[in-house]
Amino acid sequence: MQPSESRLPITLLGIESSCDDTSAAVVRCASSGRGEILSNIVAGQNDLHAAFGGVVPEIAARAHAEKLDIVVEAALRATGLRLADLDAIAVTAGPGLIGGVLSGVMCAKGLALGSGLPLIGVNHLAGHALTPRLTDGLAFPYLMLLVSGGHCQFLIVEAPDRFHRLGGTIDDAPGEAFDKTAKLLALPQPGGPQVERLAARGDADRFAFPRPLLDRPGCDMSFSGLKTALLRARDGCIAVAGGLREGDRADLCAGFQAAVADVLAEKARRAIGIYMESGPPLPVFAVAGGVAANRLIRARLQALCDRVGVGFAAPPLALCTDNAAMIAWAGIEKARLGQYDDMTLAARPRWPLDTRQAAMLGSGRKGAKA
Repeated sequence: MQPSESRLPITLLGIESSCDDTSAAVVRCASSGRGEILSNIVAGQNDLHAAFGGVVPEIAARAHAEKLDIVVEAALRATGLRLADLDAIAVTAGPGLIGGVLSGVMCAKGLALGSGLPLIGVNHLAGHALTPRLTDGLAFPYLMLLVSGGHCQFLIVEAPDRFHRLGGTIDDAPGEAFDKTAKLLALPQPGGPQVERLAARGDADRFAFPRPLLDRPGCDMSFSGLKTALLRARDGCIAVAGGLREGDRADLCAGFQAAVADVLAEKARRAIGIYMESGPPLPVFAVAGGVAANRLIRARLQALCDRVGVGFAAPPLALCTDNAAMIAWAGIEKARLGQYDDMTLAARPRWPLDTRQAAMLGSGRKGAKA
């Protein structure tokens, strides 16, 4: 029988394998309620996917299956703890590439069965959304911009299992748009860091890129048209110069990055306005997810918060990208509520956080996308 509620301190092993990072971490919640990352091992797959211009699901799933036991052993060895010293095992159960998610879930089930430890399935998006609780000790409710490769949404985080979506992308997420931009400009993957690197040397005003949906009310976003505008600008440069020069690439990257930052900053301003109407006692705006590592976007959001008098929280860059520390912490939050799973835990390719609202990106047999 699973315990109904876990007392502090509590120590969990977390496992993450939703995309192309295989990760295991050990995280402890002290008696004070503050989190401590005891270990966080991440094995990336960039080299495996570099030749394909993006993540290949089949290759990613096989790499996860090969590395999961290795990263789990390394995470435990770094702490000097054994499975018997832990209180539970948390694992990403979705959303994500189903092969990778399934690999992680099956690994976690095997460890739970062999050790007798409780099992906790974690929503990958909740892991990102709750990371500021681990790093900054934020109190509920806070406003969150979850901005990653596959997702972009404004959420009021009301509790570990309660999220209210204010708006999100109706098509491409910013991280996806960054990766596609890098591919259009023949830059290596992952595209976000490459675009940011070149943008630092470019002229953001050279190209008149659109700022989609700023002419409409609300917090919804769109980045697909921005990507198309960049494609046309790139083709124009090629037509004039007979090829794409390095200066053209830098200017295209700078213009694209500035457009994304403008959209996110304006939509964040609107989301903050809605959030403040509820009268939060300690208003804080937090940002997490892979794109939160972009320094320009982070700086624009912090400047906005400083201007309107709202606290700003952003995890360290290493905790913005996919990692198991956030999964372990989300598992701790669930354990403290007595929310455990059993061996029927299923891998889910789709798993929206706010289930009270209609899905933004449509549904199918596998459920709502977001």
